[in-house]
Amino acid sequence: MTKKYSWTLVGLLWFVALLNYLDRQMLATMKQSMQMDIEELQSATNFGYLMAIFLWIYGLMSPVAGLIADKLSRKWLIVGSLFVWSLVTYAMSHATTFNQLYILRALMGISEALYIPAGLAMIAEYHSPKTKSLAIGIHMTGIYAGQALGGFGATVAHHFSWQYTFSIFGLIGMLYSFVLILFLKDKRTNQPIQEGNQEVKGIAVLKVLPLLLTNVSFLVILFYFALPGIPGWAVKNWLPTLFSDNLGIEMSQAGPIATITIALSSFAGVIFGGMLSDKWSQINIRARIYTSAIGISLTIPALLLIGYGHSLTQSILAAVCFGFGFGMFDANNMPIVCQFVSSNYRATAYGLMNMLGVLAGAFATGVLGKFSDENNLGQAFALLAIVVVVALAIQLTFLKPQTDDFKDV
Repeated sequence: MTKKYSWTLVGLLWFVALLNYLDRQMLATMKQSMQMDIEELQSATNFGYLMAIFLWIYGLMSPVAGLIADKLSRKWLIVGSLFVWSLVTYAMSHATTFNQLYILRALMGISEALYIPAGLAMIAEYHSPKTKSLAIGIHMTGIYAGQALGGFGATVAHHFSWQYTFSIFGLIGMLYSFVLILFLKDKRTNQPIQEGNQEVKGIAVLKVLPLLLTNVSFLVILFYFALPGIPGWAVKNWLPTLFSDNLGIEMSQAGPIATITIALSSFAGVIFGGMLSDKWSQINIRARIYTSAIGISLTIPALLLIGYGHSLTQSILAAVCFGFGFGMFDANNMPIVCQFVSSNYRATAYGLMNMLGVLAGAFATGVLGKFSDENNLGQAFALLAIVVVVALAIQLTFLKPQTDDFKDV
């Protein structure tokens, strides 16, 4: 029963992952529809601020979310997180001012940040090492599906209204939270965190932070993870706008083209990058780093082509190249962490990485809004290739693992 339920769990959380990314992503494609009713959104700078506030809050919440997921019932944390962000999505359909949207996006950042640590931890608890990577990989396809479907936000808004779009997906999420109440099961009750034979009382993250932040290799990983996050979030939040501008097409067309292309190619990159890394690492200890580096290298020409391409073929080719490369990068981030950080601290480590990566993306998102107002968005994308080159140099120069599974006391 447990083995059968372990895959039922993946199916249940797959749809949560889809909604998690769908609800946050569809705003990126609906600027044209919304600016007719909310005048402040006619400024790309203001729209960038609206996108960035989510990232700032989401990033700052990431380490806290990991700690909470280890302390409380993961079932109820997931149910509550889904219900609240879906309620926020529904409330956005009734927003009439920029300030209201801004506050709601901030609340969405808090509620959505709580899901990923709890969801991944629950899947990991139910799956053995034989199926754990596959289970988490399948869950990640839900994220990519949410990104892709988010591109249809503009299409739905075009045929109905942006208010209808927010309200329908908000209601779907709230209703699905009741499905989770019925079928989601915690594998363990609230247990104190164990460290060896000792119970850890108090806030574990306060003990872990000094250990992590004095680990030089982990500090390198932090920066290596954060730098590619800048173009990563830029593509998620601004690629539909750039496609619309460069190709001279409506956002209702540009949104699906951009998001679906990135999502499908990222899915392929994750699968390929994971398989290559696992096989290669059996004969080369730096294989995971090299695989990640190959993926990141693919995003360099992709960013240049995204920035300066002005045909549909060039734009799609660039998006495919970027998505595939970034998928290879995504597939190897946690395995690389495992080479330098003890299993006792990996959740907190990934929370810190996620925080720094998202905050870097939030900063870039706001800056790109200003570039867009000046009609220089393509140039900004091309310049992001420099950021990737720096990240690649840092990774290949300083990350030299000695083991595939670092152990420490």
